[in-house]
Amino acid sequence: MRLKMCSIHVKDPAAANEFYTGILGFDSLMALPEHNLYIVKDPAGSGGGTAGLLLEPSDNPIGSAYMNGLHDAGIPAIVFGVSDVRAEYERLTAKGVMFQGEPSEGPEGTSAVMDDGCGNFVQLHQD
Repeated sequence: MRLKMCSIHVKDPAAANEFYTGILGFDSLMALPEHNLYIVKDPAGSGGGTAGLLLEPSDNPIGSAYMNGLHDAGIPAIVFGVSDVRAEYERLTAKGVMFQGEPSEGPEGTSAVMDDGCGNFVQLHQD
């Protein structure tokens, strides 16, 4: 068994697609603007699997409440693995991405939490 697809609720799927591909570096797996449907995947050659990340519109009360509740509590909606959190923090900060704070180290490893500007906090965790 393997992960095929998961989703993250976003305020604007088109804007989220731009952020996740243009800023974070994900590849587009599917883009159907006429259906407000966008799916991204790990960058080619990253060693990741082929699982897709559906950038799901939060246009229903359940999705919106979940997304807003997590954001209001400062809880990341998803975790992405990176080989060097500090380097990603520097790269993304230079592109204007806002973080909750500097990368921190703990028993579980090094991590940093950023705001994707689409309604979510995203945790970067060092692989």
